[in-house]
Amino acid sequence: MLLARLAQVSREVAATSARSRKIALLAGLFRDAEPDDAPIVIPYLAGRLPQGRLGIGWSVLRHPVPPAPEPGLTVREVDAALTGLAAVSGTGSQTRRRELVGALLGAATADEQRFLVGLLTGEVRQGALDALAVEGLAQATEAPAPDVRRAVMLAGSLRAVAQALLAHGPEALTDFRLTVGRPVQPMLAQSATSVGDALDRLGPCAVEEKLDGIRIQVHRHQDEVHVYTRTLDDITGRLPEVTELALACEADSFILDGEVLALDPDGRPRAFQEIAGRVGSRVDVATAAAAVPVAPVFFDALLVDGRDLLALPLSERHAELARLIPAPQRVRRTVVPGRADEAARRAADDFLAQTLARGHEGVVIKALDAPYNAGRRGASWLKVKPVHTLDLVVLAAEWGHGRRTGTLSNLHLGARRPDGSFAMLGKTFKGLTDRMLAWQTERLRALATDDDGHVVTVRPELVVEIAYDGLQRSTRYPAGVTLRFARVVRYREDKAPEQADTVETVLAAHAGR
Repeated sequence: MLLARLAQVSREVAATSARSRKIALLAGLFRDAEPDDAPIVIPYLAGRLPQGRLGIGWSVLRHPVPPAPEPGLTVREVDAALTGLAAVSGTGSQTRRRELVGALLGAATADEQRFLVGLLTGEVRQGALDALAVEGLAQATEAPAPDVRRAVMLAGSLRAVAQALLAHGPEALTDFRLTVGRPVQPMLAQSATSVGDALDRLGPCAVEEKLDGIRIQVHRHQDEVHVYTRTLDDITGRLPEVTELALACEADSFILDGEVLALDPDGRPRAFQEIAGRVGSRVDVATAAAAVPVAPVFFDALLVDGRDLLALPLSERHAELARLIPAPQRVRRTVVPGRADEAARRAADDFLAQTLARGHEGVVIKALDAPYNAGRRGASWLKVKPVHTLDLVVLAAEWGHGRRTGTLSNLHLGARRPDGSFAMLGKTFKGLTDRMLAWQTERLRALATDDDGHVVTVRPELVVEIAYDGLQRSTRYPAGVTLRFARVVRYREDKAPEQADTVETVLAAHAGR
């Protein structure tokens, strides 16, 4: 497929707000695509590079390159060029990168150049395009859309499903099933304003501790164990404690959902940064484990003894979990078996208070009759935390003053719009330690696209968790509101900007207040 065709569709998709039109455009693109184009076309449409971040900034891209007169560059040629670019390192790498980028841009037309520069700088953002791509793919291949969605859920990869569909047609979907060793996207929770609000919305439910750890998915087949993160990275070698527990279970084939925590001697959770540091540590595993021992805590079972449990209600999945995992390694919970009366509400509120007293961040309230919707932020799981928090994207930062001179301090924070752009919700410099200031200065300078001496504008790639006390109306900001008393909790490098909270979510959480 020519890059020109992809760039054209990307431009047309961005220009229309009609969902049906976007899907039709994507369907036409997939009809023109070869199977081997799909793993490249899909991430490009969403503004992602399969190679990850390449570190190409405006210092490389600011020099204009004469465009090619006619389109001839294919998406696979672009992918090969970017793979080569990602491999460049060592002495002279900056010069070599500039040469490779110049050669790539020189083979592209003016329209293609604009698209490529947008890809390299992270400015190609089309909203929730993966969901629309599923619909377009179904339309192009005449496959039932629900079957395509399920295949993507089980494969954990739209790219793999698209490649198989384009190569073999709808019958290829039967190859995608829940399989030990192939991780799926975890189910996520929406927010509720209070325990009472969640109970009213769900009916019969379980109230579980909300743990502030690293989400893990544990797969075992006989003596082979794999541990995956929420982003489906394999971290088995970093967590021997989890492998040990998995091998001690009586079943020899299962997939479990949970979190890994680091606890202090009193049994209280240690700071998230310590857990993240342990998982991401590059030092010897035994040394890291001795410094920060961790323990897994499980709350769901997706497959046991070869039996797919995804469609079963939570009550049945938890029964399977309890059969496998002893109580100390299962999340604490209390069950509200029917419509909550006053006694049940008090019990649930008491459970929240006890959870907070143990040092955890809140509760997740789950409908007992709900299936496991992998990769979805379903309305059957509702999280309740006493402090409002949002995952926002850093859009810019201001150079600090006084003791913060020389550091990027005041953060400009944005929430996702439906079209994939970001609406600024406010600024904050609160909650930042000296260590965080130093880290974010280095990180944001690497993402910079402009610096006027006061504000450094950055590519919207860095997600930060922000605590705040509420919203207040403000005509200064595009959503008409701003955050009250915003402060930084932590950076979320485990989250992509596409997983940040939306403007709609922010406004809905405070509706009527």
